Amino acid sequence: MSQKRSIFEEVGDAPAKDQPKAAVGVIDKGAKGGRRGIRAWLMVLFAMVVVMIAVGGLTRLTDSGLSITEWRPVTGALPPMSEVEWQAEFDKYKQIDQWQIENQWMNLEDFKQIYWWEWGHRQIGRVIGLVWALGFAGFAVARKIPTGWTGRLVLIGALGGLQGAVGWWMVASGVTSGEGVTTVASYRLAVHLGLAFVILGFIAWYVFLLGREERDLMQARRSKEDKLFSLSTGLLHATFVQILLGALVAGIDAGRSYTDWPLMGGQVFPPEAFMIEPLWKNFFENPGLVQFIHRMWGYILVIFAVVVWTRGRKSANGATRFAFNAVMAAFGVQLLMGIGTVLYAAQVHIAITHQIIAIVVWVLILRARFLSNYPQVQSIRKG
Repeated sequence: MSQKRSIFEEVGDAPAKDQPKAAVGVIDKGAKGGRRGIRAWLMVLFAMVVVMIAVGGLTRLTDSGLSITEWRPVTGALPPMSEVEWQAEFDKYKQIDQWQIENQWMNLEDFKQIYWWEWGHRQIGRVIGLVWALGFAGFAVARKIPTGWTGRLVLIGALGGLQGAVGWWMVASGVTSGEGVTTVASYRLAVHLGLAFVILGFIAWYVFLLGREERDLMQARRSKEDKLFSLSTGLLHATFVQILLGALVAGIDAGRSYTDWPLMGGQVFPPEAFMIEPLWKNFFENPGLVQFIHRMWGYILVIFAVVVWTRGRKSANGATRFAFNAVMAAFGVQLLMGIGTVLYAAQVHIAITHQIIAIVVWVLILRARFLSNYPQVQSIRKG
C-alpha cells in the first residue's frame, strides 16, 4: 500500500524506490562489446592489408609477379612439395614471354626465389579473406554487429573478393606467349593498387568510427568544420590520383629511366616523350612522360597540401590541428623519398619505403578528414 504524500512535499524527498530510473546510453546499449571486438578485428585486417601492399610492391620490384602462371584460389594455397612439382611449375613459366625474352639465364633455384614472392603475396590475400570470413561469421552468429554495420562489413569482404579477381586480371595481361610482353599491363597494376588503397581507406574509416560511441559522434557532427572537411576530401582524391600515377611508373619501371633531378635528361621536359604510336599510349607506356606526369602532379599535390594545412592549423580544435600538422609532415618526408627514389634509380629498399610512406600519408589524410567531420570534444581551457 502506498504511503500518504503531502502536497507540499519536495520531489527530491520521495523514496528512492518510488523514483523512476533514467535510461542512459540507449544508443550504445548492448553494442559496446561488439564495437570493441569488431574494431580490434578490423585493425588486424588493416595491418594485414598494409603487409599485403608492401609484399605486392616487393613482388613487382623483384619482377616476380608472373612466376605463377595459373589462377588457383584454393589448390594454389599449397606450394610445390617436391622437385618434380617445382620443375613442373618452372616448365610452365618457361612458356611465357618473360622467361623467353628476359630470363632464360634462370635455373630452378633462381625461379624459386621469384616464385616465393608471388606465392607469398597470394597467400596473404587468402589469409585476409579467411580472417574476414571467420570474423564476420563469428560476430553475426553472436549477434554482436551493431545496427547499420552489417552492410559496411560485407562491403569490405566484397571488395576483398573483387581485389582477388583484379589481381588475376592484372597477372593475365603478362602471362602471354609470342606477343613480346614481359610484364603486366601498367594500367591494370594501377587498378589493382588503387583498389588496395580503397579497401585500406574503408577499414581505417570504420576503425575511426568504432573508436568513439555513437552518441559522441552524433554530438561531434554538430561541430563539423565543413570547409576543412571539403578541403581534406579534395586532398584525399588528389593523393589517390598520385598513387595511381605511381603505379603506372612502377608498372613500366619508369622510375629508372631518368635519374636526375630536378631536370630529366638535362631538360625540363623529357626528350622523346611522344615517340610511341598511337599518341595515347605514351601516357601509359612512355617511361619519360609517365615519370614526368608523376613528378608534376607531385609538385601540385604538395602545394595543395600546404593550402589545406594552412587552413587546418587554424582549426579551433587541438586534435584537428595536430592531425593536419601530421599530414603536412608526412608529405614533406614523402617528397624527399620521391626525389631519393629517382636519384637512386628506384632501388628496391628505397622504392618500397616510398610506397609504405604513401600508406602513411593516405591514412593521416583520412584521420584529419575524420576529425574535421567529427571534432573531438575538448575543454574550453584547452581550446
